[in-house]
Amino acid sequence: MFLDKLNWRYATKKMDPAKAVPEETVEKIVEAVRMAPTSSGLQPFELLVIRNHDLRATLRPSAWDQAQLTDGSHLLVFAAWDTYTNARIDEVLAQQTAARPAAKEMIEGYYTRLKDSYLPRDAQVNFEHAARQAYIALGFAMAAAAELDVDCTPMEGFDPEAFDGILGLKEKGLRSLVILPLGYRQADADWLQPLPKLRKSRARLVTDLD
Repeated sequence: MFLDKLNWRYATKKMDPAKAVPEETVEKIVEAVRMAPTSSGLQPFELLVIRNHDLRATLRPSAWDQAQLTDGSHLLVFAAWDTYTNARIDEVLAQQTAARPAAKEMIEGYYTRLKDSYLPRDAQVNFEHAARQAYIALGFAMAAAAELDVDCTPMEGFDPEAFDGILGLKEKGLRSLVILPLGYRQADADWLQPLPKLRKSRARLVTDLD
């Protein structure tokens, strides 16, 4: 059951460097990211799937030396658009009209209004909006990993500017946002694994308005 998988997962602190996630499993997690919903279908982010161990070792000091970057077998880096532009929105528009020609006029009108709203805004406002869309995809990645019995650890504990420099993201108009190492837990060496999962109670978290 899906809820059982969510209870199974945790932010793994110690991954087993001897166990690599199979590529076909990683691709299912990547597909979950690709299929995640985003505002206006813009998908305003890119996903980097880093397998190269040396590159992950280079990134590790800029992530508070967290061992999951190198003990895991893959590192996902979610990088949001630094802002919205005519070209970026037009690319989405072209994809939409090609796939849905019967609705071309309506779609063009929608994205014209979207440009009128987004393009005059400050770049930081647009980046923050794009970042929120990437976080939706992060959630899908984590849920898919749990469903597939893959461990992962979402991390904001890293230096985005350092990552951007190492990965050449600024030149692509991207800003790293959150990272997700993938691997398999080394349960006997992970202090967190045997501890009970803690969450707020339903009564504390949820307000029902009937």
